[in-house]
Amino acid sequence: MQLASHLDIAPIILPLITGAFLLLFDERRHSFKALINVSSTLCLLIIAWLLVMQADVEGSVASVYLLGNWAAPYGIVLVVDRLSALMVLLSCLLAIAALVFSLARWHKGGQHFHSLFQFLLMGLNGAFLTGDLFNLFVFFEVLLAASYGLMLHGSGVARVRFGMHYIVVNLGASMLFLIGVSLIYGVTGTLNMADLAVRIPAVAAQDRALLEAGTAILGIAFLTKAGMWPLCFWLPGAYSAAATPVAALFSIMTKVGVYAVLRLSPLLLGTQAGDSASFGDVGLLIAGLVTMGFGTIGVLASQAMARLVSYSVLVSSGTLLAAVGMADAGVTAGALYYLVTSTLTIAALFLLVELIERSQDPAANILAVTMEAYGDDPEEEEIVEEVGVTLPATLAILGLCFALCGVLLAGMPPLSGFLGKFALLAAALSTGDDNAISGMAWAFFAVLIISGLFAMVAMLRVGIRTFWAQPTEAAVPRVLLVEFAPIALLLALCVAMTIKAGPVMAYVDATSQSLHTPDAYIEGVLSARQQPSPQMEAHP
Repeated sequence: MQLASHLDIAPIILPLITGAFLLLFDERRHSFKALINVSSTLCLLIIAWLLVMQADVEGSVASVYLLGNWAAPYGIVLVVDRLSALMVLLSCLLAIAALVFSLARWHKGGQHFHSLFQFLLMGLNGAFLTGDLFNLFVFFEVLLAASYGLMLHGSGVARVRFGMHYIVVNLGASMLFLIGVSLIYGVTGTLNMADLAVRIPAVAAQDRALLEAGTAILGIAFLTKAGMWPLCFWLPGAYSAAATPVAALFSIMTKVGVYAVLRLSPLLLGTQAGDSASFGDVGLLIAGLVTMGFGTIGVLASQAMARLVSYSVLVSSGTLLAAVGMADAGVTAGALYYLVTSTLTIAALFLLVELIERSQDPAANILAVTMEAYGDDPEEEEIVEEVGVTLPATLAILGLCFALCGVLLAGMPPLSGFLGKFALLAAALSTGDDNAISGMAWAFFAVLIISGLFAMVAMLRVGIRTFWAQPTEAAVPRVLLVEFAPIALLLALCVAMTIKAGPVMAYVDATSQSLHTPDAYIEGVLSARQQPSPQMEAHP
């Protein structure tokens, strides 16, 4: 077999080997480990870009990789299509930004940071690429195990307290995941996603209630990880307490749950699912709207900037879940565009918050009456060693970046945040029959507009307090080039999405069409054949 034929598994194998290799070296060799980590992540980024190009050229299913050379549904498969390739690329972009930011000081703040970082990438990429429900569970556990260590990276009372919440909730969700998978397997006899899509319509009537119970339990597990209300109580505290580069990378963690719902809902419960068609869509839409509303209130009420960004994660997740619940190809296309731009914006804002807060007097935080409830510890010790070149004109540059983040987060023109929300609203208001707009579409329209307005108000309030009404004796923060470069990269990607909105929208529209018409995906996976071994070629 040619080396290029193994490109599909490279996003899983490369971080696995790199993470294991880094464990062999003493933790005091920070520079060496950082070099290996950065080199591996850059290679991953190149591989992810090649997979996107391959998926865009070859259509609905770019390739199916048979692990152990066993054909589906009996063997484990990795499937590269437009959606999985896009998510792998997004995770690699966030990873390189978070990793470069950590090189200033954070990567020295705890044990095995670089190994855990690579194992998290392995779990993320595996979850996006797998075509099997049980292996989706396995990769979920891999990325969660790594995230537990990263959540506690840097120590501190707040991280330990909220880290325990994070661990307990995700362990509970994993248990539900396993129960749901077991019920589905007991009814259908398979866990291959494509094979499930074939077998679900033929499930006997007396077994359908058990099947739908399994899918509901599985959905709760995904929605807990996605941060759906009321299962999101753990998220704002955990994300705001995490180390800055970890929080930036965690901005894609909720999107793993959204990805799972987006992947499985039209595939297993779409129009071809017989009596189970559209199961849970209305509930998902309502839950998404409530999550958006809850996150919007949290954004407006937040006193700490990190808390504001954490609630913005909930707004983003709620928007995407509501869009998936509409079960419309046009809405899904807008949601995919919005997913990318909102994830990049939130990650950039997480990184930016630390740099902005360096200019503030720690005593001023007492004015935030909810600070103690939020778990912020002003006395908490942080790593103070920094390396790199200091950035001139710091406040002006940080203010410009903050303004860009505010425009993107609020969805104001002309940047990609506006384009994503406009695509969502335009498609949502066209989903009714006979040109009639449904009540749910109007509700989605209203909540999305209000969430953008409240985000703008919250960002303006923070911006005025930080950059305009700053006391004259406030210190100018010392920002290093290695810390600013990742923020510039993420914001530049959002600007590039604005300039190249046509090609990007064409890609996500093709992705959405293939998701809502999964016949090509099913055929591609189930028709993939084993590669001939030397023995088979010698004895055909």
